[in-house]
Amino acid sequence: MSASPAPPYRGRLAPSPTGLLHVGHAQTFWIAARRAKAANGTLVLRIEDLDRERSRLEFVSALMEDLRWLGIEWSEGPFFQSERMELYHAALERLHAGGFVYPCVCSRRDVQSAGQAPHAADDELIYPGTCRRRTEPPDDKSNFSWRFRIPDGEEISFVDAEWGQVKFVAGRDFGDFVVWSQRNGQETPAYQLAVAVDDAAMGITEVVRGEDLLVSTARQLLVYRALGLKPPDFCHCPLVTNNAGERLAKRDDAMSLRAWREAGKMPEDLQASFKTPWRRPWRPSSIPSP
Repeated sequence: MSASPAPPYRGRLAPSPTGLLHVGHAQTFWIAARRAKAANGTLVLRIEDLDRERSRLEFVSALMEDLRWLGIEWSEGPFFQSERMELYHAALERLHAGGFVYPCVCSRRDVQSAGQAPHAADDELIYPGTCRRRTEPPDDKSNFSWRFRIPDGEEISFVDAEWGQVKFVAGRDFGDFVVWSQRNGQETPAYQLAVAVDDAAMGITEVVRGEDLLVSTARQLLVYRALGLKPPDFCHCPLVTNNAGERLAKRDDAMSLRAWREAGKMPEDLQASFKTPWRRPWRPSSIPSP
């Protein structure tokens, strides 16, 4: 029996409009665009604007302008996560029906003060399981979260285009994680749920993002499996750091693309400074279906 043909490549750019686009994210988006072009594929622009307090329309316009200045073009979008709440609600209901999530009333301060809560691989506190036995939300439904119950001790592995075989152990490298928050009457899907739902719905075949999100991939693979969705492949890029070796943040305005442009720099100047992983071209289905 002949093998089925590989699906056409679909990549994505997924900026958050909470500040000016900085060099670190620009490198990731440039790599994503190069990999999509090399695979003769499609590139989707998705605006991840679920942080309602910090997201601004002026940052949406600015980041699109900066991406075009850098020479990045997309084929579809922009799509806005804030307009896709029905999809996230439906996914949460499926997770709840399958027994994968439980209500949690703990704040981050509660987790920090819960004895010697260990740190995860990405320096996030591992949830100590305080609310694991809860089955019903609290009477005050305005302030609680839904947490994903991880399979303690299970090894979660995937093949990354830059890192090769990557492995994390649930319960050691990461703990139960929030997939939905309700604070002051406002519902917000967490990153781990929203990106998995969107990447599946948009048919994304490869996710290109920073190496700081490697452990997030392990979490999201559990979400894909729980929802019965096929995950994409992954390419986690090296991070851009400042002179002190620290990861760039949006608050570092001197490293924004806008600052580069205003200083008279050309796109080629910035492109020449990028670290470009190219160890493996995209190959489909390095992660099996659930």
